[in-house]
Amino acid sequence: MLRTLAWQSLRSRKKTVVLTFLSLLVSISVLIAVEHLRAEAKESFNRSISGTDLIVGAPSGDLNLLLYSIFRMGNPTNNIRFDSYEMLGKQKNVAWTIPISLGDSHRGYRVLGTSDSYFTHFRYGEKRSLTFSNGQQFNNLFEVVLGAEVATSLAYAIGDKIVISHGIGATSFKNHDNAPFVIVGILEPTGTPVDKTVHVSLEAIEAIHLPPSKLNSIVEQQRFDLLKPTAITAALVGLDNKFATFTLQRKLNNYNDDRLMAVLPGVAMMQLWQLMGNIENLLRVIAFLVLLSSLFGLTTMLIASMNERSIEIAVLRTLGASPITIFQLIVYEAILIAILAFLSACVLVSTSLMALSDWLASTYGLFLSANIFSQEVLILGAFIFLAVVLAAIAPAIEAYKKALQAQLS
Repeated sequence: MLRTLAWQSLRSRKKTVVLTFLSLLVSISVLIAVEHLRAEAKESFNRSISGTDLIVGAPSGDLNLLLYSIFRMGNPTNNIRFDSYEMLGKQKNVAWTIPISLGDSHRGYRVLGTSDSYFTHFRYGEKRSLTFSNGQQFNNLFEVVLGAEVATSLAYAIGDKIVISHGIGATSFKNHDNAPFVIVGILEPTGTPVDKTVHVSLEAIEAIHLPPSKLNSIVEQQRFDLLKPTAITAALVGLDNKFATFTLQRKLNNYNDDRLMAVLPGVAMMQLWQLMGNIENLLRVIAFLVLLSSLFGLTTMLIASMNERSIEIAVLRTLGASPITIFQLIVYEAILIAILAFLSACVLVSTSLMALSDWLASTYGLFLSANIFSQEVLILGAFIFLAVVLAAIAPAIEAYKKALQAQLS
């Protein structure tokens, strides 16, 4: 009975109710979108690497090592010797190692020199391995494998030739034109920095920096052993015994023959996310302020309608409605508007994510789920309903007083 009465009352005031509904719809949509994007962005960071126990590089700080080795951001302060990398593979409990060599680019995308172990052992997300949408991994000197975003944005296909440039800028004054690469593989989208990476072999990195005459001589003689690198940027290490992680980390940090630093990816990720915490909190504050302004609008609408509803309240009192019933009616009206706004906001945000998923993935590398229902969003919904009830108390008290006045008169 109370629900039907509240619904009919709202229908009798369509214009003000619709405006209030739209205000709540916008504010709740912003709040849900911010919370969902925050959670998905954090998950996107965490899924960039999985199953790697240590990242080893030159001493430069945990975050810096994480940023340039995993996210391809920034530059290393120094390299580590290749014989130090070979030493890693001989350590007890080390199951595999992946070399990483950075420093070149192709049209703004970072070039990563590595080995076959990259495609075998690198994991992301829930320990998912890299797969090819087309082609295969490189087997020859001047073959290249592209990340999904590189291939899509530059419209490359298997068999196309590309030229690598020195440095990491989008525009370079030194191109390695003497050594063009043939695209032999394109990886499936991962939602990680892998999508924005151009992959070549370690020997290819060495080859493109040689004089053309010397490179041609090596290629003619098939002396690819002469292309063994002397140094690499960093290395990823996987262990078969997780309890040995801290022991190996301490040993590498105290290694005397080379300056090494070993960091745990999970610890470095937490430090990175803590640095971004201020931006995260700022977005939340802005979203809550938008919601607060909409709640003020709801309260204003309900209070402003009290003068118009004097006759309605008097009739309800005549029909036997108690002042408490009138109080409950006003609160119930606010809850009805909030429920409709919350459900509509969920549909709006979810539909928008479905429609914009391809654009977000190709433009920003964000792979966002259209399923917005999570524990955080449910907690947010409970908070919104509580805030709406509190916002409705003032007009409900006003209605209660008018009901008492109608009883006295």
